[in-house]
This record gives sequence, structure tokens and C-alpha cells, in this order.
Amino acid sequence: MTDAHLDPLIALRPWQAPELTSWGRLPTNAVDRRHGAVPLDGDWRFQLLAAPDAPPGEAWSSSYVPGVWTLQGTDDLPQYLNVRMPFAEFPPDVPAANPTGVYERVVDVPAEWAGRRIVLQVGAAESVLLVHVDGRPAGISKDSHLAAEFDLTPVVRPGERATVRLTVVKWSDASHIEDQDQWWHGGITRSVLLYATDPLHLADVTVRARRDGDLLVECRVRDAGGPLPEGWYVSGELDGQLLTQDAEFDRANAEDERVSAFLGEARLRAAVPEVRTWNAETPELYGLTVRLHRADGTVADTSRHRVGFRDVEIDGRDLLVNGERVFIRGVNRHDFHPLTGRTVSYDDMRADLVLLKRFGFNAIRTAHYPNDPALYDLADELGFYVVDEADIESHDHAHEIADDPRYLGAFVDRAARMVLRDKNHPSVIIWSLGNESDYGANHDAAAGWVRRHDPTRPVQYEGAARHGWADPDLASDIACPMYAPLEECLAHALSGTQTKPLIQCEYSHAMGNSNGTLADHWAAIEATPGLQGGFIWEFWDHGILQRVNDGRPAGRGGAGLYDNGVAAPGHRWAYGGDFGETDHDGAFIADGVVFPDRTPKPVMFEHREIAAPVRIDCFRHEGVVLGNHQHFRGLDWLSGVWELSLADGTTLTAPAELPGLRPGETAAVPLPFELPAEGGEAWLTLRVTTAGDEPWAPRGTVVCLPQVRLRAAPPPVHTRVPDGPVEVDEDGLLVHPLLTAAPVLSLWRAPTDNDELGGMAARWRDWGLAEPARTVVSVRRDPGRVTVVSDYVCAGGTVRHEQVLTAVAGGLLVTESAELPEALHDVARVGTVFETVPGLTLLEWFGQGPWESYPDRAAGAPVGHHSLPVDELFTPYLRPQESGGRHGVRRFTLSAPDATGLAVRLDRPRQVSVNRHRAAGLAAVAHHDELVPRAGCVVHIDAAHRGLGTASCGPDTFASYLVAAGVHRWSWTLRVL
Repeated sequence: MTDAHLDPLIALRPWQAPELTSWGRLPTNAVDRRHGAVPLDGDWRFQLLAAPDAPPGEAWSSSYVPGVWTLQGTDDLPQYLNVRMPFAEFPPDVPAANPTGVYERVVDVPAEWAGRRIVLQVGAAESVLLVHVDGRPAGISKDSHLAAEFDLTPVVRPGERATVRLTVVKWSDASHIEDQDQWWHGGITRSVLLYATDPLHLADVTVRARRDGDLLVECRVRDAGGPLPEGWYVSGELDGQLLTQDAEFDRANAEDERVSAFLGEARLRAAVPEVRTWNAETPELYGLTVRLHRADGTVADTSRHRVGFRDVEIDGRDLLVNGERVFIRGVNRHDFHPLTGRTVSYDDMRADLVLLKRFGFNAIRTAHYPNDPALYDLADELGFYVVDEADIESHDHAHEIADDPRYLGAFVDRAARMVLRDKNHPSVIIWSLGNESDYGANHDAAAGWVRRHDPTRPVQYEGAARHGWADPDLASDIACPMYAPLEECLAHALSGTQTKPLIQCEYSHAMGNSNGTLADHWAAIEATPGLQGGFIWEFWDHGILQRVNDGRPAGRGGAGLYDNGVAAPGHRWAYGGDFGETDHDGAFIADGVVFPDRTPKPVMFEHREIAAPVRIDCFRHEGVVLGNHQHFRGLDWLSGVWELSLADGTTLTAPAELPGLRPGETAAVPLPFELPAEGGEAWLTLRVTTAGDEPWAPRGTVVCLPQVRLRAAPPPVHTRVPDGPVEVDEDGLLVHPLLTAAPVLSLWRAPTDNDELGGMAARWRDWGLAEPARTVVSVRRDPGRVTVVSDYVCAGGTVRHEQVLTAVAGGLLVTESAELPEALHDVARVGTVFETVPGLTLLEWFGQGPWESYPDRAAGAPVGHHSLPVDELFTPYLRPQESGGRHGVRRFTLSAPDATGLAVRLDRPRQVSVNRHRAAGLAAVAHHDELVPRAGCVVHIDAAHRGLGTASCGPDTFASYLVAAGVHRWSWTLRVL
């Protein structure tokens, strides 16, 4: 490289020029050039400079491409911020201390490329890319999430070597519009390759395939050598069917004198009979090959595409795919990996989508930028509706930038290049203009370009929709609010003023133990015309695997150092503040439905049931009514098994023959079992699995577990006649051989992220609910019975607790009540906590499970007989908090390997948790590597437990899931196994 002061790219200072979006960069197109390309991924020579105009030194290290230098051993470490910029300068300025990565490698240019056009493609670079070849400037690009291509034909020679230098400047004017909720990194994050074409080449291909079988292929042709040669033409075939030239288009071009000497245009058409349409349930694809011919018929260039025939339109307040109103069961997804940051392999992306498909998701919003190109190929293949989002977010300076003419070109450029790259993917059904950037003229300009270039898809932008859900003049064809309360959505849909589909771009925040009321939301969505779904925030917990001893990222060498959501000893999942940064937003980065290693969180099972394709709609007339809740597909791809769970511990099974139902149809089927006259409570479950191999699931994969109660439990009958002594200590606390801590009142839980950020935890601390002072009011000892009255005194008031311990046949009956004063109007829980002796390792229960569930997140946990090792009950949310609860538990046993232990029967279904940690211990640490499990078990039995909600970012739980003041009563029996 030349001296910084002489280098024209450096002298231009493009990192502080928002009007400059590129120089020397080729137009974006939808022609895939990976075939025959020379990959340049691997180790590159590398230096990290303190600033872009600092001269490189003599010492070089290495850095792997694609990858971020922030995870590859440099001193520039990741930083997490949600809204605030990581520097104080106002747009478009950046700090003088500006990490700049210089990547260099020698490239062998194939000799057989002589006479061809040679192009360098850099998949993505964050955030400004400067390209030099043999010291000569070759180009500049901005936009950290789209590829940049540069014509190197003038600066390289086939058969010789060339030194390619890629300089990546971390901070720039572009950083101010890439202010997304994610880690800040720097580097080359997607693959780099070199490819060659004939000078006469396909500059772009646009495919439009409608559900009626009409296919239109529009081609743009250029010749790098100069004017287009005479006689060129384009041909195409679709799965063996030849396409025809659009003669009318050619004639109109000639008559209007639109034929250009440097740009050729051609159209091909086909009508496909009995076309198989594409949708997310049956993603049918056809193979399209487009060839560019010279006048003598020889092929100059070829482009291959996978085509899906489908229509997207808005009809009133409904979004239609192929004429059908579809529910959008979506998730927001970043490109993320816990070892490599923004660099994600094809296999990892496929695993992402396979997992989402198995749990009932059918849509992805590419938050908040165009994702890796391979993701769209996979979405086409596996079946997902995609909201493709432009790389625009100016969160910290949103109002200033939305109307700033200096950024006008960047807004239009980013939206346009996204559309040009992704327009041929049938999975893309909506274009998004970005995220959290206020709303201004720059958005209107971008929307105008997108609508003109692609009128086949709607455009959305939450910032515009915020100004009026029904306003037809704003740059959003969809009302796509963010965390709008359900009651507001319902009011809008029922108001008579709704003019657009209402599909929330974010509606349920998955931070920690969260996503309460998800089932309530979907019950309302499915029952209310005008509501059509939304996208959960988000797919990943963005925890970076970190070595505890030195605080450094584990990097690429950390593979295999995590499992089931838990980092290996000596490692942990890092979040904001864990890399020494003082300015950060903590664990707000850990807000996904999966852990950093893609282990599903319990909410995934909740979503799977909410999205079930086949459901038990009701129980009546000695049978059940099954419904097909899909939009396009029958039930022939599914198989089922009936399971009958009885309260006496019996589980019966029988094969299920699913009826042949079209979408939306229902049918009554007889009960597969004769219900025993005795046996108490009875639940019927239909275990639905894939009947054969699906592209996203092998045969036998569970799809859903719809359930209906056939018989309720009879009222509990307790034998209250004393039968033996009850031993308590001087404080009235139970003395029991299997308990190391007696049962006492519990009013608090280790705060969830929602509790903390929603303000509830601070209120509970102010009230002193974590450790209220217990004062014994009275202890009355009667034969076989002890009655203990205690006051639990806290700043919020005094809670009167009565506990009656009665010796009954085979065990101990505990009857309790707690009276909360009006001041304690919303507490975490009211119930009992006790601790057991060591050695109890297995929990077996009759209730909801087997995965974690809570009062407002229990639809996906069927009632039945479940068992799990105690150490597997706890859910390892990145920041330790209340977790591992099971809702609707009727009875449980805790046993040792020799089957000794204790058994508990509850007066009615209750919230229960069993783990190795006290609530205070969970609340006192920031990471799981700091936790020390107890030898015994900590057991909570709750008369009432507060719902989870999503108040860390979004609405809190509903009033019906709050724990109110007043008198709470509960009882349970304890016996020794």
C-alpha cells in the first residue's frame, strides 16, 4: 500500500462521508457466481491498526476469513449495546481511535481466465471496506451485511499472482445507521471469492413466478469489452420445459428506441400447466436455467435459480399468500454464532431453520439486516415466509438521521441492494425498510424505489406504522407495531377503522425466563379477523463462549465446549460487560428462544403446541373433534398415537388414524379407549409425529401433543384424624428426618429478567420480601397436631401465616394460609419452601411437563406422568434467575437411587419447583459458573405464582396471572417412601 497521505482511498476519508456509499463497486444482482469460483477463505495476513490512516507496520499476524477480529485474539474485544452508540461523536463523525483491520494475501489468478472478466466478491465487511490490488486502489464499499463486487480485470493478469489487500474500518458514518441490538464487531464476516465471466455476461436476472403458472424471466445483459455484440440472445428452461422469447417485449423496445448499445434487455416466458405452488407448508421448487448466447449459438454465460410459484397480496386487512390468509408465526433472527460471531456456516443456518420448523415457526424477519445469502436458499427449500430487512437502524440518532439528506443515498442504496440481491426468492414475501430509525423522507425515498422496482411484494416499516396503523399514505403497507399490548391490537381490529394487516414485527420478548401469555395472544389472534400474527424477539441468546481464567473469547477453538445450553467447566456465556467494557447493556443480548448453542428453551415447546397443525378442538358425545389448522396441507404427512393418562399412574396407548381433513376442516372421531369407571382424573393426548421423512425432520419426529381432559379430579379428601406425634422445634418449625430446612412461607423468587427490567424486583426488594423477619405468634400443641401462627414482617406490611401440621395415616398433612395486606398487591409467589437431605436425585410427578412451565406459559406442557433427574430440572438461563418450575402439579416424589425418599400430594394443581439452589443464591450471581449447587434439594410449593410476562421489553403479564393481596390457602401431604 502506498503512504496513507498519498493513497487516494485513505485521503478520501470515506469513513466520514455519508454521501459516499461506494466507489468502484459493481451493481448488485441476483446472479449466483459461486460455481467455478476460486474461494479465498482461510488464513490471511493481518494487522490491526489504531486508525485507518495509520501506516501498517512490519509485523503481521494471521486472521481467519470469514470471521471477526474481535473474536480472534486481538485486544479489540466485542462490545454489546442496544440503543447507545459505542462512541460519543454525533453523525457522521467517528472517533479518531478507530480500529482498522488490514487483511492481505497472494492470489493465483488462473491462466485459463485470459480474456475473461475477473471479479472479486467480498461477502460482507464491517463497516467500511477498502480494496487494493498490488497497491492500486480497486474500490470502496459500505453496508456491513451485503456483498461487494469489484471488477479486477484492469489490475490483475491471468496466470500471474496478485496481492489483494482488504482494509476494514470499524467505525464510520455507516455505523450510525447500523446501530442494531447486537454485539459490535469488526472484520470480514462472509466468504471472499474470485470468479470470472465472459465479457458478454448476464448482469442481472429477475424471476417472477405466479401461482397460476405464469413465469416471466427478465434478463439484463452487458459486455465488459464495450458495446453489446450483434445477435446475442437468451434462452431458458424450467425442469426441461423450454421458455419462449417475449417477442412483444422485443418489438416494443425496438419501436420505442429503448435498445441500448451498452445494456441489453430480454424477456422469457412460460406457462406451466398444473403448477405446484410454493408456500411455507409445501415449498415446491422448480429448477430454472438461463443461458446467454452469442450470435453463433455458443453459451457466454449461465445462471441457475430455484423458482417457487406463488403470489403475495394484500386484500383489505388481510395478507394473502396464494389467495389464502396465512398466520405469521415468526421469529426475528440475527446471523450469530457463539464462537465466530456474525459468521455462520451453511450447516449452522440449516440447523437454525430445521429447529424452527420442528417447533412450528413458519416465518423469519431478518433482523435487522439482510442475512447470509444461504439463509434464503434454505428458506425457499424448507418453507419459511421471510420479511427481508434492510441494514438501516439509527436507534441512538434516529430522529436526526431520518430526514438528513446526507444519508438519503445510503437509505436508498441499502434497500435497493437488498431487493436486487434477494428478489428471486419465493420465501421473501415482504420488504422491510429497516428498524428503529424514526420516520422521515429518507424512508419514503427508499420505499419509492422498492415499490417501483418490485410491485409484487408489500413494504413494511415499523417506524412509519407507528404514526398511524390505518394511515394509507405512510411507507408501510402493513401495520407492524412493536410490543403493542394485546388489548390495543384487539381494539384496533374491532374498531372498524383498520385498513391494513396487523402483524407485529416484535411482540413477545424472550429474555431469560419469559414469553408469558404467548398462548393468550394466539388465542386472540386466531379468533379475531384483522390480527394475523407476529415475530417473537428473537431466535438466539447471543452469549459468546468465554474462557473464565483470562476473560478472552474462546474463538474457533471452542467447539465442543458446551452442551444442552451449558458451557463446559472453565467457560461461560459472556454478555454485555464481560469483556471489560464499562459502557454496555448487560444481559439484554440474551433474549432468544434458544440458548447460544441452539438448545431450545422451554418456550419452544409452548410455541410448538400453539402452532399445532392438528388439534383436539373439543370433547363431546363420547368422542373428540379433530381440526386441521394448516393453510394448504392435509394431514396425510402426519401419524398419531393416542395416550390416556390416569391419575392412578396408568398410561394407556393406542394407534390413531388421522382423518383426511383439508385445511380448516374438522371431524369427530370416537374415543380410542373405554374410560375406566374408577381412576379419577383422566387426560387424552394425541402424540402427533411425522409419518415419513420430511426435509426438516426424520420420520417419527414429534410435531405436537394436543390434549383434552376427559374427566376432572374428584374433590380431595384428607383424613384429618390425628395419627401419631408431630415434632417441631422451639420456633414451631417442623422436625423431619428427610428435611434439612423446615417448610416456611415464601413470598419471593430470584428475579427474572422481566422482573428486573419491568420494575417488579425493585419493588419486592423495597418491600423486603426476600428475607422477611419471621416472628412466632403462637404454637399450639394438640395430640397429633401442631398449629403455628407466625408473622412475616417486611417493609411492605406484615403477612400473617398459619401452618397446621397434622399426623395422618402414612404421613403428615400440612394445611396453610397466608394473609397479605393490601399494600402487597403484586408479589412473586405465595407458598411453601423447604430443603431436603442430600441423595434425592429423581423427581417424578403427575402434572404438566416434562419441560418447565409457569401459570402464563403452560399450554405446551401436557398433563401426564413425568420423571427427570433433579439436576436436569433447572433451566440454565444466561443470567441465573427463577427457573425450573412445573405448573399444575398434582403430586410428586423425590427419591434416591435405592427408591427411598419422600412423596408429596397437593390439594389441587399447584406450581412446584425442585432444584439445587436457593432463590437468594440465584439472585446473588451473574453467571452460572459462580453457582455452587446444594447437596440437597430446594423445594417450592406455591399456592399462587406470578406469571412471567415479557416486561423486559414489552407488556407485562395479564392481571389474571398476578398474585393478589388477601388470604391464600393451600394444603399438602408429606410421607416417607
